[in-house]
Amino acid sequence: MNPYLPIKRIVLRYALPLVLLLTCVPEASAARKRPRKQAKNAPEAVAPDTVYIIKYLPIADTTSRPRRAEFGDRGYTEYSPEVRDSLLSGWHRRNIAASYDDFFARYVREDTLAHASSDATPDSVYAQRLQRLVSPVRLPYNPIVRDYIARYTDSRYGTISRILGLSQYYFPLIEEELVKAGLPVELRALPIIESALNPSAVSRMGAAGLWQFMPATGKLYGLEVNSLIDERYDPVLATRAACRYLKDMYALFGDWMLAIASYNCGPGNVNKAIARSGGKTFWEIYDYLPRETRGYVPAFIGASYAYAYHRQHGIEFTPAPLPLAVDTIHVAKLMHLEQVASTLELPIEVLRQLNPQYRLDIIPATDKRYTLVLPQQYACRYIACEEEIHRKDSLYLKEYINPVNVAQKRAVTSTYLTHTVKRGDTLGSIARKYRVSQQTIMRDNRIRNANRLSVGQKLRIRRR
Repeated sequence: MNPYLPIKRIVLRYALPLVLLLTCVPEASAARKRPRKQAKNAPEAVAPDTVYIIKYLPIADTTSRPRRAEFGDRGYTEYSPEVRDSLLSGWHRRNIAASYDDFFARYVREDTLAHASSDATPDSVYAQRLQRLVSPVRLPYNPIVRDYIARYTDSRYGTISRILGLSQYYFPLIEEELVKAGLPVELRALPIIESALNPSAVSRMGAAGLWQFMPATGKLYGLEVNSLIDERYDPVLATRAACRYLKDMYALFGDWMLAIASYNCGPGNVNKAIARSGGKTFWEIYDYLPRETRGYVPAFIGASYAYAYHRQHGIEFTPAPLPLAVDTIHVAKLMHLEQVASTLELPIEVLRQLNPQYRLDIIPATDKRYTLVLPQQYACRYIACEEEIHRKDSLYLKEYINPVNVAQKRAVTSTYLTHTVKRGDTLGSIARKYRVSQQTIMRDNRIRNANRLSVGQKLRIRRR
């Protein structure tokens, strides 16, 4: 065995990588020094020995402002109920406003084919705008539709501006129910032409609420109507009933225009118009429909257009008179709205606006639960004060504490309501308010001279 063999192996093991490394260094150094070929008009290359100075901005002092809560923090739960309600209310309001801005920015594109004045807008522009609103509900354009578009976009009346403001409160709940029912969301425009989004609206024929249900039709579709509660005025329950009715009509006719027409005049009149005309579409049976229904479907198209393209006509929202951020409490015990209002220091007018279905301000929750809609700012406070609220029942519900009395009241639908004459009231203004004739009021109250009303006088008004 060669004695130098181990030494050779060691030399080869360590010397060879060292030689390779020394041969690569000059090449790498040369590569760094080799000038790059600059592109034409390119900025001058920076010298390799240029010193870069990185300036760091000073960290701002955050001791003066609260740290933003991170996911998993318990800080929010340590706030008072009032603060939590306020934070949640602000979040709801911001999201509602943002969703509306996003809708019109994304889906209703501004066009430059026309000025704000609808009078100068060519027919082709109206037709193109309606075509953009792609929907299972066809929205055709013709001179009749244009007339209704002009009515809804006339800024002199302010109708659509007020409706746009109310839509921020009512459309989210209406759209939610339409989506749950599998119906086109464009049907949200129906309450515009039915009630102008007024949940307390009452027609001359006795139809009531956002969707203008007649008492019999409302009961047929599951709405409770009696002397204490009229669910035709409940925006959510009435919308659910309207969804069921519209699904039935679409199943009957297979056409949304005919289903919408039947919502106004009933399926019987639509069937007769089809039989007399031999047509199969709304426009083919148009001349055979009742006069009011002939304008109903074009009004629906006009309202849909005005809602989508109000900005092209220089129309903006009128702020809604309702709190946009609300929450729902389920009530399982008999309660007067004054119990809630007085305890939470909340104006009872706000409760009445949000809960128009309770005719006498009483929630008749004796054998089933009912809902109470509150401004978001008061939801947690209600829960914290619930026992105090219920302790006030003897003060506001003396005659109703006995469940038997409540059942009797619910079973009887009163034919009349009472109006107390105030300063400035006239028989004509009272008749217009309740949508009854002056002659009917005079006959029911044995009034001989219509000009002789006294302040404080009680009048029996026949319900419509």
